[in-house]
Amino acid sequence: MDTLDLRGLRCPLPLLRLKQALHQRTTGDEVVVLTTDSGALRDIPAFLRQAGHQLLEQGTDADGITSFRIRKG
Repeated sequence: MDTLDLRGLRCPLPLLRLKQALHQRTTGDEVVVLTTDSGALRDIPAFLRQAGHQLLEQGTDADGITSFRIRKG
């Protein structure tokens, strides 16, 4: 499982980088995304639903870092 460290990037870059990363993977691959962008809380889950990918886990830690564990559909 790969980790995309997108902390410090502002909207729309986290979503664009995630799209690129998923395009390079095969169905069933998992990736963890780390981001500090508040817009990603809305944008990433919406994109995953529309594109047919699975959001397996999502959480935000005390430092404001949100992690998404994603399986490519």
